[in-house]
Amino acid sequence: MRRINVDEITLAIREMVIEANTRLPEDIKSALADAMEKETFPRARKILGICLENANLAVSEGMALCQDTGLAVIDLEIGQELQLYGGDLETAVNKGVSEGYLAGSLRKSMVRDPLNRINTGDNSPAVIHIHIVSGENLKITVLPKGAGSENMGQMAMLKPAQGVDGVKDFVLKVVQEAAGNPCPPVIVGVGIGGNMEKVTMLAKQALMREVGQKNPDIQLAGLEAELLGKINQMKIGPQGLGGDTTALAVHIETYPTHIACLPVAVCLGCHSTRRVSRIL
Repeated sequence: MRRINVDEITLAIREMVIEANTRLPEDIKSALADAMEKETFPRARKILGICLENANLAVSEGMALCQDTGLAVIDLEIGQELQLYGGDLETAVNKGVSEGYLAGSLRKSMVRDPLNRINTGDNSPAVIHIHIVSGENLKITVLPKGAGSENMGQMAMLKPAQGVDGVKDFVLKVVQEAAGNPCPPVIVGVGIGGNMEKVTMLAKQALMREVGQKNPDIQLAGLEAELLGKINQMKIGPQGLGGDTTALAVHIETYPTHIACLPVAVCLGCHSTRRVSRIL
């Protein structure tokens, strides 16, 4: 049985929150570049170029991609054959977030209580999701989520009779209502199934998939492509100022559900959807 001291997790997360906030994933950079080549609206093409320039400057200057450095979502896949020792896991994770945001001079956006609004001063605590998987590794994914895109997410408990058409209508409604607020071009994460809390987690996890990676289910892959086409036909465009490119991708994740339920959730990622993964 492998053993990992939780201090290693703290160090990894400290480094990862800085990396996630300053380095746009290569798949998203590539998608932005492809979109710029195909874009027929001159203003939209220019905006996409600025998005790419911003990503390059963030790396060269060691600065954040966006002033909103987000709420730190930490996804942990823990192998059941792995033993963690040396302290409390949640404390170790939040220590890594705190140290990383302070060391990286990243904006601290977390308030201690949603009503009294007093800032915690170090961007902790994180929102932590834990999954027990087979094996003896620990996979950490850091997804800093800004409020501009997060506030545009929605979930609905549809009636099963509404079926796939109801799902399509809801996803398109959410994107249309969001318009330019989530800083498009967006990545559209869609969760279908489970229950009220599971479906929103599915939508968030959908943002962790690389752009261009289709759902392995043929029917769902087809639905992703259909929704992407319809979303881009809206012509909301980059930053909501018009254009061919409103979304870079639609990613759908599903889970079994109750016979009387059809939960659907949409989580939008901005043009700087930030994520980084590491296996310890």
